[in-house]
Amino acid sequence: MTGTSSPRSQIGLAERLGYPADTKLLIISCDDLGACHAANEGMYAALRDGVATCASLMVPAPWARHAAAHYDGDDVGVHLTLNCEHENYRFGPITHAPSLLSGEGGFPRDVPDLWEHADPAEVLRECRAQIERALAWGIDVTHLAPHLTSITLRPEFFDVYMELAVEFTLPVRLPSTITAEQAGFPFRKLAADEGVVFPDHFDHDWRAGSRDRVYQAVQSLHPGVTEIHVQPTIDSPEVRALSPQAEGWIDDLALVTTDHTLRELIRDSGAVLVGYRALRDAMRAG
Repeated sequence: MTGTSSPRSQIGLAERLGYPADTKLLIISCDDLGACHAANEGMYAALRDGVATCASLMVPAPWARHAAAHYDGDDVGVHLTLNCEHENYRFGPITHAPSLLSGEGGFPRDVPDLWEHADPAEVLRECRAQIERALAWGIDVTHLAPHLTSITLRPEFFDVYMELAVEFTLPVRLPSTITAEQAGFPFRKLAADEGVVFPDHFDHDWRAGSRDRVYQAVQSLHPGVTEIHVQPTIDSPEVRALSPQAEGWIDDLALVTTDHTLRELIRDSGAVLVGYRALRDAMRAG
């Protein structure tokens, strides 16, 4: 990778987006668009009728094409997917990638299994194909966000992540609660050195059901750009059969569409809601 940082990249992200440096900017992102019909219905409702500001599409998932068919210019990125963690719900890569298949078929269930067997060349080819397919479907891709942080915290896969971010000039999601020492390499510095834009703050807390976590995060916002993720779905037999975590996802939809407390907390915090499209535009502006 070749560093592309510029004097403009040395100023704070809020200023690059056109706001004073002390502004609190808030991204509320929806993960796993395309995972199932309930996710598609819930996430588009969250984007169009709620306070969610962006979503990320799981291109290999069975309902991804449906999500693309109902796309209407929403702020949607690619949820680079190399794992399928559910017990009875399986899908796999869209490219020929033997190292990305588990013994039972489909993607590995967990990240350690992926890290043990994945060929970085196949990871690069698969992730590039996912981005290209989203673009071919007519998605104006705004960012990249790996499913389960699978390619973020392992150097050989992080190189893939950065290569694609630079190739497509897209901002990325990076955790801010994991230090370089914990990861074993300075991943946030490496991204910044490449000129890749990412939110200042993101806590990759994957607990199902987000209400208390989101309330707390909004009440403790810092200046700069903070990303908070949710996973809103409508209630249906399909999503309840998919995972025992479904109750939390269903509550996420109520949280971001009808919950007055969250809207009041956002208002009281003084935060400005933004999406990843603003970050992408700033990154492409140089």
